[in-house]
Amino acid sequence: MIRSAASRPLLRTRPAIPALTRAFSSTLPVMAEGDTGAPKSRGSLAASERDSFNKREAAAEAIYIRQHEMEKLKQLQEKLKAQQKHMEELDKHLEEITKGQGGELN
Repeated sequence: MIRSAASRPLLRTRPAIPALTRAFSSTLPVMAEGDTGAPKSRGSLAASERDSFNKREAAAEAIYIRQHEMEKLKQLQEKLKAQQKHMEELDKHLEEITKGQGGELN
């Protein structure tokens, strides 16, 4: 009896009614770097258009990043100028204090 149960398949390999079965996928779609998520086209013209779109998109991102970095650089330069001005004021203040103390040849 054990032998007969083991020799029987647990599930049928083909369903009796094909309309009742559904296909499913257990894997997620994998996208490569630069993919836009659009379905792949089958023409060489469309492939070149897709490449040019990716190039334009990358160029626009590069321009945005460059502008953003330039704004940050300008802000840092302004901060640096303000810090240098503050340091000069502190140096002048120190000179005034040391001159007022006397005893030194200033």
